[in-house]
This record gives sequence, C-alpha cells and structure tokens, in this order.
Amino acid sequence: MSTEVHGAAIVHDGAELGKDVTIGPYSVIGPDVKIGEGTSVASNVLIDGHTTIGAGNTIFHGAVLGTPPQDLKYRGARSSVRIGDNNMIREYATVNTATNEGDATIVGSGCLMMAYSHVAHDCIIGDNVILANAVNLAGHVTIYDHAILGGMVPVHQFVRIGVHSFVGGGSRVAKDVLPYVKVAGSPPKVSGLNTVGLKRRGFEDSQLDRIKAAYRLIYRSGLNVTQAIERIEIEIESSEEIEILLDFIRGSQRGITL
Repeated sequence: MSTEVHGAAIVHDGAELGKDVTIGPYSVIGPDVKIGEGTSVASNVLIDGHTTIGAGNTIFHGAVLGTPPQDLKYRGARSSVRIGDNNMIREYATVNTATNEGDATIVGSGCLMMAYSHVAHDCIIGDNVILANAVNLAGHVTIYDHAILGGMVPVHQFVRIGVHSFVGGGSRVAKDVLPYVKVAGSPPKVSGLNTVGLKRRGFEDSQLDRIKAAYRLIYRSGLNVTQAIERIEIEIESSEEIEILLDFIRGSQRGITL
C-alpha cells in the first residue's frame, strides 16, 4: 500500500507524509505538518500549525488538530502539537497548539479521544488515556498514563489527573485527582480505588495491598494530608507505586479531590 491523497483533499507544499498514509476528501493538511506512516485521516479533517503526528493513528471525520490556542495571551508564537502513535481521534475532536514560543501541547500514544473531546493549549496527555465524548480540558491540564475520563467531564486549568485513575461522567474537576482512585459527582468526591482497572493492567496483590493501605490513611483515617503522608512513609513499604502517589501529592498546586 502506498500513500493515498484524495483528489478533493488539500496537502500544502512542505507537509511531510509517511508511507501508507491516507488522506480523505476535503481534508486540509498545513505546510508545517508531519504525519507518520500508516496514519489514516478521514474526510473534512484540518491539521495545521507545527503539528507532528506519529505512526498508526486513525483520525476521524471533522477532527481539527494544531490550530491556535483559545487563549487571549496568544500572539502568534511558534508553538506546536505533538501526537504519538496508535491513537484513535474520533469525530470533531480538537487539539490546540501551546501558547508560548517553543512550547507544545502533547498527546501520547495509544489514546482514545472520543467525539467532540477538546485538548486545550499546553495540555500534556500520557499514554493509553481515554477521553470520552465531549470531555473538555482547559489549558495546562496534565493527564497521566491509563487515566479514563467519562463523558462530558470539564477539567479546570492546571489540574492533574493521576495515573490509573477514573473520573465519572459529568464530574466537574477543579482539583487534582490522585493516582489509582475513582472520583464522581459535581463537585466530585473520591469513591474508592480503581481496583478493576488496576487488576486489568496486571497489578499484583502485594501492590494492591500497599495502595489500599495508603488510600485508607489518606481518605479513611481522619488525618490531614500532611499527616497521612508522614504515616505512609513510616508504615508502608516503599515501592514504585507508593512513590508515584507521594510525589503526586507533594507536587499538587491546586489541592487534591477528597
């Protein structure tokens, strides 16, 4: 199979298309766009700006990637969008460039962005993240690997969503969501650990036991967060998953969802 560009598509001079890329009718590919091999771009898609897209992506009808940020501070800086490999970007999803010179909005690999989801300027999305229909991320949101956001979730600027977490549909997220937990509601409340997701991803019983013990100290002990951290450091065996949790809490600027 070779690269195929529909006769009704517009691919500007300067755009770089890898082998086996397909571009559907009425799609427009800007002059500073790079698309990796095996990526499929459906009809009426706009990919513009300094946008780099990896291999094996599937981009559905009407998606818009690499357009300027919806940020009044933006003054035409040369910023970019970087999208990894093997993502599925569904109908009318949008990804904006970063605001400042040299900065990037980043989407990792293996992600699913469902219809009408929006990734604003300067967001960083990890690998294997799912954004369900009409998820709307404000600027500078960070979502870590394997997080899942349910439909119509709005996320406040500068919020972080931790690794392996789950956010229920319709939740208005204004504070950080810890790794491994489930939250739901508006305002959202923590409703337990994402145990099903952790088991599906191969977490062993010993890892789950440590995470559960840390969870109980943070959410069920009556301690404040600082006290809970101190107890976790003393009482729970150090491990990668516990260090991820503690580092996340220490790095929180907006506070954590309780």
